[in-house]
Amino acid sequence: MPIKSLIRTIKDYPKKGIMFRDITTLIKDPVGFRLVIDNFTQRYIRSDLQYDLIAGIESRGFILGGALSYTLGRGFVPIRKKGKLPGEIISQEYELEYGTDSIEVHKDAIQEGTRVLLVDDLLATGGTALAAAALIEKLGGRVAEICFIVNLPDVGGAAALKAKGYSFFALTEFEGD
Repeated sequence: MPIKSLIRTIKDYPKKGIMFRDITTLIKDPVGFRLVIDNFTQRYIRSDLQYDLIAGIESRGFILGGALSYTLGRGFVPIRKKGKLPGEIISQEYELEYGTDSIEVHKDAIQEGTRVLLVDDLLATGGTALAAAALIEKLGGRVAEICFIVNLPDVGGAAALKAKGYSFFALTEFEGD
C-alpha cells in the first residue's frame, strides 16, 4: 500500500486554488501510520547520519517525532507555536503568505553541539522548517537532517532548504497538482 494513496487532497482549502494535502487520513490508517514510522525508522537506524535528539514541529511533527523518538531511542524536543511553553523560551519569526508567525522552544532543550533530526509532516514553502532550524542553531545545536512525509517541490521549500545548506528527506512528493 503506497503512502501517497492514503493522503487525502482537499481542493480550495484553506483558500481557492490550494490543493491541501491532508495526512490525517494517512495517520488514522494503522497500516499507513506504521509504514510512515517504519520507513523513517529504517532510514535513520541504518543511516550514517549522526543525531542526538529528535525535534518535532507542532503539531503533526509531534505525532511523528514522538513515535520516532521511541523507535530510534532518542529524546524528543517539541517546537511549539507561540505562547504554549511554560519555561524560558527563545522564539523565531517566519513569513506566511498572509503575514508572519512565530515558533518557540525551551532555552534548555538543546545544548551546544547537539545534533538534531528535525521532523514535520509536509514541506511546502519551507518557512516553518527554516524557522525551526534557526531555533536549533540559536541554541548551539546542529540540524543533522529534516524529514517530512510529503514534499511539494513546486511550492519552493525544497529549493529554500537546499539554498540554506540543509539536508532533507521526504517519503513522497506531489508535483504540479
